Amino acid sequence: MSGSILGDIFKISTWGESHGKALGVVVDGCPAGLKLSESDIQQDLDRRKPGQSPFATPRKEGDKIEILSGIFEGKTTGTPISMIIFNKNQKSKDYSALKDVYRPAQSDFSYDLKYGFRDHRGSGRASGRETAARVAAGAIAKKILAALDVKITGYTSSIGPIEINPQNYDEDYIMDNFLYMPDSEAVEKAESYLRKLIEENNSSGGTIECRVKNIPEGLGDPVFDKCEALLARAIMSIGAVKGIEIGSGFDAAEMTGYEHNDFYRYQAGEINKLTNNAGGTLGGITDGSKILLKAAVKPTPSIEKTQKAVNKSGENIDLNIHGRHDPIIVPRAVVVVEAMVALTLVDLLLKNMSSRMEYIKKVY
Repeated sequence: MSGSILGDIFKISTWGESHGKALGVVVDGCPAGLKLSESDIQQDLDRRKPGQSPFATPRKEGDKIEILSGIFEGKTTGTPISMIIFNKNQKSKDYSALKDVYRPAQSDFSYDLKYGFRDHRGSGRASGRETAARVAAGAIAKKILAALDVKITGYTSSIGPIEINPQNYDEDYIMDNFLYMPDSEAVEKAESYLRKLIEENNSSGGTIECRVKNIPEGLGDPVFDKCEALLARAIMSIGAVKGIEIGSGFDAAEMTGYEHNDFYRYQAGEINKLTNNAGGTLGGITDGSKILLKAAVKPTPSIEKTQKAVNKSGENIDLNIHGRHDPIIVPRAVVVVEAMVALTLVDLLLKNMSSRMEYIKKVY
């Protein structure tokens, strides 16, 4: 299976399955001399791990990271960093009755069409559990960005029909609730909505917003490797994501040019934009303003509510999926979105170092 590698200079390769012995990632291209420990990575994995709220799967996984290579005396050596997370709480028997069933909105049917064979235990590579490896790699990318004072903030912006009120935005509150929402009023409404869905054996989708502050200008290339194009590719590679917006996104379709254009003004000797409908990029290149993006996440497809399905024998069946599943994916996916943004931006930073002769001269 190809397609498990991301990046050109800062490159990651993830491996492993939901119900296999372990999963992990190899990070290649990380500069030497970065202070890095397992605790730096664990704090992000703890945000993604299952079993930590009434709105997440009860599967109990500690998701303890082990660094196998690429670190010496607390710093990166410039060689590949290999990391592993052992699966501790698989219950593969929960899936034995599904090995010949094509579940709605799952990868079962498409995997069989492509490979003629699939790992039916928790969807194998198609499982959301694969994202733990991305989060581990993303934590390294975030440390590199933090050294440049770049800050990435992700949060849940909506759950089903419940949206946050921008006027209530409280960044400090994001980490103080299970749903990772920056609006306490929205949290209360969303929790009530989710409890009702759980009683109905149903699930919910939602959206995740991500803001990137202090990103240097000049990242991205004008044609195929636009910054927003690469960000979109990275975010859309997350299995549950069904759409992405940059800046004003789909609202731009309803705006006039005068409304959408970000006007300029000189302020304190610098060029500043009065608005940021572009979302931080122009012509595919970062302009130094805040990057703004939003990802749409689908509802969890594994629900106990009766669904119409088929099996390999060509029979129509009524399906009730039992086991341990998230009633909503969004809160645990917030840190995954942050990771994919960080990985993309670090790769672009390293690539941009060769865009000018003056940059090369600074190094050599």
